[in-house]
Amino acid sequence: MKLINLNADMGEGFGQYGIGNDAAMLEIIGSANVACGYHAGDPLVMSKTAQLAKEKGVSIGAHPAFPDLQGFGRRKMVLPLDELEAMMVYQIGALMAVATSQGSRVTHVKPHGALNNMAAEDMEMSRAIARAIRSVNPDLIMLATAGSCLCKAGLELGLPTAGEIFADRTYDEEGNLTSRSLPNAVIHDPEQSAEQILSFVEAGKIITPSGKGIETPIHSICVHGDTAEAVAIAQRVKERLEQAGYRLAPLPEVMGLG
Repeated sequence: MKLINLNADMGEGFGQYGIGNDAAMLEIIGSANVACGYHAGDPLVMSKTAQLAKEKGVSIGAHPAFPDLQGFGRRKMVLPLDELEAMMVYQIGALMAVATSQGSRVTHVKPHGALNNMAAEDMEMSRAIARAIRSVNPDLIMLATAGSCLCKAGLELGLPTAGEIFADRTYDEEGNLTSRSLPNAVIHDPEQSAEQILSFVEAGKIITPSGKGIETPIHSICVHGDTAEAVAIAQRVKERLEQAGYRLAPLPEVMGLG
């Protein structure tokens, strides 16, 4: 049976502000990307999210971002590379401490939002992110947009690197995510999401709007946890993958590191 990972971004509330249905999502997914306080999350939210993930047998990953609570980490920022590396280390370390206190561990890192999208097309940014991850723990899995500079940098620096595709986002002709500033960037229909994922994983390619295929290793599928349809999308994607003969597993198991 073919293994694949389904992941979701979560722990993205803070204080009195809540977003997403993390409890329901954790019944479906294999890996959780936990916000580390810069775009969302706070110490208590991080702790509760990591604890619930542990109880459900879901692997935990750090989801570092630009320091942008107001913009949910989706606004571009330009930072010196040394500051970017330090920012990554700081956020990963925060979640590692939380996980350790609960007898759990962080197994992967996935950049969030604008940080992820910018690095996907910028090799120097990607190398800085990969260096930061490696400096904390070279065994951490880099979860990176399939076919991106992040994937290339992770492999170049010797990190275990997992290629990720998105269930709820559309793609452009270069294989990048469609900018959220454009119409139809976000997929809200669970069946459309499942169809996109099945077409990608069965082909082993990102299929662009024109039908062009961009070959890339695919290890994991992301559903963003902050949309109203997130749980329904994750459930339908899981059902369709299982019907197609896939078994969903935590990311370390998919990567042969479980």
